[in-house]
Amino acid sequence: MKITKISVYQVDLPMKEGSYSWAKQSFSAFDSTVVIVETDEGVTGYGESCPLGPSYLAAYAQGVRAGVAMIAPSLIGEDPRQLDRINAVMDMALKGHPYVKSAIDVACWDILGKATGLPVHDLLGGKFQNQVKLFKVISRTDPDVMADRVDEYHDLGFDQFQMKVGEVPDTDIVRFQKVAARMNPGDVMDADANTGWKQHDAIRVVDAVAGLGAEHGISIYIEQPCLSYEECLAVRQHTDMPFILDECMEGLSALLRGYNDRAMDLINLKINRMGGLTRARLIRDLCIQFGIVMTIEDSWGGEIATAAISHLAQSTPREFHFQSSAFHDYHTVAIAEGGPIVEGGYMRAVDAPGLGVTPIMDVLGEPVHVVN
Repeated sequence: MKITKISVYQVDLPMKEGSYSWAKQSFSAFDSTVVIVETDEGVTGYGESCPLGPSYLAAYAQGVRAGVAMIAPSLIGEDPRQLDRINAVMDMALKGHPYVKSAIDVACWDILGKATGLPVHDLLGGKFQNQVKLFKVISRTDPDVMADRVDEYHDLGFDQFQMKVGEVPDTDIVRFQKVAARMNPGDVMDADANTGWKQHDAIRVVDAVAGLGAEHGISIYIEQPCLSYEECLAVRQHTDMPFILDECMEGLSALLRGYNDRAMDLINLKINRMGGLTRARLIRDLCIQFGIVMTIEDSWGGEIATAAISHLAQSTPREFHFQSSAFHDYHTVAIAEGGPIVEGGYMRAVDAPGLGVTPIMDVLGEPVHVVN
């Protein structure tokens, strides 16, 4: 089997709630890239890469499309089922930029699944979970509005919430207080600052909210309070609250450093940031060996990216999986059929070969790049 054609599409993903806000950023829609990889045996694979705006991480939407156009000629004639070789070829064509390579890697996993007649979760180690626990994002806005959304999301079956903070510390403390007061005993609050606090502000916030969990009978986690690893480590050493690292977990070396420093209890494993499922699986498997629990998700995306999340999460033992996100459930437009099914705060992938998704070509429109 050989790759014969790679097509690149651009699609906007508007938000159902009007905007998505975190730390000091806000977007009404995200710019996503879909990659379609075709082969000489008629098997086609789909992948997606959607950075969370241009100033969140060292990744941006136009860069995905430009990078794929640069890498694609090197992949024509390669066997997409040889995943490590595919990644080696991509690395030779373009140093770094894992967010560019992610969609191609995922599309090749989709092809491997279809060629073998197996869903991707079987290829990633087997289906350990029939469905995976979801969190619901409470987008950063007025504290009272955020508290009201807890009631709304409870009605949808959610009991784990990722509350966006990382703005003005005093306002964030109010957010903690008001949102916690609306949660039910046993609920989980993942307070995600997305690097938004300075170290001294983060320490002040965690001190102010340290007793809220016991007061309301809920579990509160602190996620990526500051930009640098060193700042986060200082906050981690100051508080007894469970600690998640996200943005500074950029790959294997960062994971090993964090493990050796005892810098976190959990990590947020993003497929896009690792460069695709091949390297995300490596990080996932090491976390299991190290005893590190994971949120498994991506930067953002529609049905295709969410399907990849679901397959990786469902192939992860439950005791090492903290939560995931169903990004396609936040949008007003569907870009593919066969996306993961969301019910009562859980998600499960369609049990079909590969990722189980098929792009809606009328939504994708014409390709912006074609290489053959």
